[in-house]
Amino acid sequence: MKFLNWQIWVSLSLIALSVAIYAVNYLIFRDAGYMFRLLLAQLGFLPISVLLVTIIVNQLLAQRARAAKLSKLNMVIGTFLSEVGTQLLKMISAHDLKAADFRQNLGSLANWSAADFAAFPKRLANYKFEMDSAAGDLRTLRDFLESKKDFLLRLLENPNLLEHDSFSNLLLAVFHLSEELSQRRDLEHLSPADREHLAVDLKRAYTRLIKEWLAYLGHLHQNYPYLFSLALRTNPFDPAASPEIK
Repeated sequence: MKFLNWQIWVSLSLIALSVAIYAVNYLIFRDAGYMFRLLLAQLGFLPISVLLVTIIVNQLLAQRARAAKLSKLNMVIGTFLSEVGTQLLKMISAHDLKAADFRQNLGSLANWSAADFAAFPKRLANYKFEMDSAAGDLRTLRDFLESKKDFLLRLLENPNLLEHDSFSNLLLAVFHLSEELSQRRDLEHLSPADREHLAVDLKRAYTRLIKEWLAYLGHLHQNYPYLFSLALRTNPFDPAASPEIK
């Protein structure tokens, strides 16, 4: 209400100032015809002024604001991948029966172009993963997610994530997987139906994690070559990857 009152007072003040200026003009020059023609000319330019200010300028400012917000969001995503995501990819890939085939699809990430990174999500949507919850160590995966729960909860408090649906969906998928694993008393003796259910949860988190990981690599490839180099040397799909340069 106070904000509206402030706007009303400013509007009335500006209108009163405009009337006062026209009154002074008339008192000095006594030329109502010229003032009327000038007013019509200004009113004629008003739609163009609205177009320039509200559409073009505001659009440019909005794009700049989105770019700044995306930059901050990429920092958050990078922190997530460094703290949780890369290791989580490595652990869940142990449950992927076709991990070797997917590794071949990735090829040499060092030779990818910006167009390759941009086009891969469509290829990923058509890729058929075969997840087996019994193929990897669910207990170690559960303990890892439990140890990172506080970190993940702090990520959800970041307001920038509310405008990034894909990353928010990734966090929800990871949280759901963590909850599913923590609810099982014995992860080594599961029924076939329960193993199949967990395989679906693993696949959901896995595919969304791969998508965000590759999108972030594309961002690094284009803007931060030195960070891209480290990401390649810690590639979770490369068994021979090492952060040390040999």
